[in-house]
Amino acid sequence: MSLPSSAAPPQPDPRRWLALIALCMSMLVLSFDTTILNVALPTMADRIGADTGDMQWIVDSYTVVFAAVMLPAGLIGDRFGRRRMLVAGLAVFLAGSVIGSLVDTPGPVIAARTVMGFGGAFVMPLALSVIPSLFGAAERPKAVALVSTAMAFGMPLGPIIGGTLLQHFWWGSVFLINIPLVALAIVACFALLPETTDPAAPRVHATSTFYAAAGLGALVYGIIEAPSRGWGDPLVVTVLAASIALLAALVLRERTVERPMLDMSLLRQRGFLWNAVAATLVSFILTGMIFVLPSYLQTTLGYDALGTGLRLLPMMGGLMVAARLGPALVARTGPRPVIVAGLLALAAGAFLGATTAVGDGYGGTALWLAVAGVGFGLSIVPSMNSALGALPRERAGSGSGLLQTLRQTGAAVGVAILGSVLAAGYTDRLDTGGLSPEAAHTARDSVVGAHAVAARLGDRALTASADASYLHGMNLALVVCGAASLATAVLVAAFLPNPRAARPAPAEAAGAGADAMAGQRADA
Repeated sequence: MSLPSSAAPPQPDPRRWLALIALCMSMLVLSFDTTILNVALPTMADRIGADTGDMQWIVDSYTVVFAAVMLPAGLIGDRFGRRRMLVAGLAVFLAGSVIGSLVDTPGPVIAARTVMGFGGAFVMPLALSVIPSLFGAAERPKAVALVSTAMAFGMPLGPIIGGTLLQHFWWGSVFLINIPLVALAIVACFALLPETTDPAAPRVHATSTFYAAAGLGALVYGIIEAPSRGWGDPLVVTVLAASIALLAALVLRERTVERPMLDMSLLRQRGFLWNAVAATLVSFILTGMIFVLPSYLQTTLGYDALGTGLRLLPMMGGLMVAARLGPALVARTGPRPVIVAGLLALAAGAFLGATTAVGDGYGGTALWLAVAGVGFGLSIVPSMNSALGALPRERAGSGSGLLQTLRQTGAAVGVAILGSVLAAGYTDRLDTGGLSPEAAHTARDSVVGAHAVAARLGDRALTASADASYLHGMNLALVVCGAASLATAVLVAAFLPNPRAARPAPAEAAGAGADAMAGQRADA
């Protein structure tokens, strides 16, 4: 079955909901892989000798390629078949996972993550662009909520299973576990998902793709290297200037093309623009938090990988609370107040986390994770659904591609900026007096390296300094998260339109809340 994206909304058909299962499985793969990797990073740093910069690139090599390729990937799927390209993306993701499970040094791991990012870039925008083709405005929130549920389900499942694997197998098993999940997703897509196309979609421009990939790569590289080299270092200045020039050239070129890949005209629609801003900043904050927190839980507080995964569950509890409250609140007030409330809760969680002191136990961390989880749940799904709802049906592919490109750019920049803030705060406070130059360099690379040096030398003072320094850097990063969330809340409150749907009858509202939004979650 093949459906053009510009066709009228389909008549009620249970096959659409079966097709949604295939989309949910595809999104589960991406979510599972992201969270399992973040929990595995401290273990990987110890086993493969990765420093903080390596760990940032293990994450960002995926997200940069993801962000750069996503826009052309959405257009390719529009033209040549979204199911076909979705399956191709899953196959490439599978190949990257196999490569990652076989290598044992930082460089090849980064290369494997790059391959996985290329495949994942086809999965997310095409999965989301199919939703407007299958579901009308009345059912789309339910479809978005179910897909978001699949993403959220992978968040706690990834760390818990990943921790179990790391306790019993080598670190590469966190890549190998993707294979059965991807295989199931491919089978489900073939069996359940109808083919949808948009033959009138704009063609992919090689020049624009190059500008996007090179500009984003240069931006992230410059931000990662700045703390160690200095912001005035000639290489850092050159790379950041090149990134600004490349991204400006991308925007200027796309504005002159008759049918652009990067449809900047969508950003003139306030409904799309400010929902995209909210979703992008939430991705910035969520990805950065997940990056900085596992090393604190594992290295400073001493939990193993499985214990770390379990201790991320309070965030899921907060998400569940938001899932209960969100639908009724949106129905009563419209999406804007709910998104603003979510951003304010997110800011409160980040600022609360930034008060963590040396000697504090896990209880305070659990509290601020729960508050942040409520913020994620209240902000991400309403903003995503409203942004998708603002898109014309015939521009679903390019619009969802633009939205996801912005979100993944926010995620990549979030890891780069917050990782750099963390690294700068850590190295500024770390006391390496009395260490040899080689040992001092290892200790400054990461808190894992500092603990290894301290264990080898029996230096308890170095261990205490490393823990306090890492906590200082993490708190600085959380302050940045809180400030970014607070500023976004002010902007959204001021500029985001607030369309109000007709308020459903009480029974209908209760049914919608139970069926459509009970699993509503934030996709990381």
